Amino acid sequence: MISPAPHESDARDGLAGLPARLSALPPSCGRTRLVAVDGHAGSGKSTLAGRLAAALGGAPLVRLDDLASHEALFDWTDRLTAGVLDPLSRDEPARYPAYDWERRAFTRTVTFPPAPVVLIEGVGAGRRAVRPFLAFLVWLRVPAETAWARGRERDGPELAGFWREWVSAERRHFAEDPSEPHADILMTPRGDSYDACE
Repeated sequence: MISPAPHESDARDGLAGLPARLSALPPSCGRTRLVAVDGHAGSGKSTLAGRLAAALGGAPLVRLDDLASHEALFDWTDRLTAGVLDPLSRDEPARYPAYDWERRAFTRTVTFPPAPVVLIEGVGAGRRAVRPFLAFLVWLRVPAETAWARGRERDGPELAGFWREWVSAERRHFAEDPSEPHADILMTPRGDSYDACE
């Protein structure tokens, strides 16, 4: 039986049947069903992915913020491949360095064993290089300007310079390698619930 996510509204929203649906998919990366949660920065990907992971009984969650860095905002494909995609394809534990955004260095290592479902969350999670390994791609449908405004409000004025650099990099990334057209489901946040469209 699938454990419910920690929000009562899940039983009435587009998230309700998703965990069982993901668990029933054919494996896509070794014996693992790899699921990506993508969308603009500030759109709520971390929240949605966290709720999905909980509803899946504590599924491993790879956060792309751990693989990116100040010097390489979107140049994390090699780290993801070496640390997650290749090992899971061999049914071996994932192992990758995690970046500390305050110390500006990779300061710890994340390790987890293969699991029935593994989530990847972050801007660009559904990129071209990753899609062959995916069983399912979720796009969080929040307009870019709305999402970025939320992100700026969340991070405060001290990160205004970083956000200017980020927005430019994100625009460039999605212009060259869009994820949304390849999504299996589009999810729009509505308070504590989601509208889903396929």
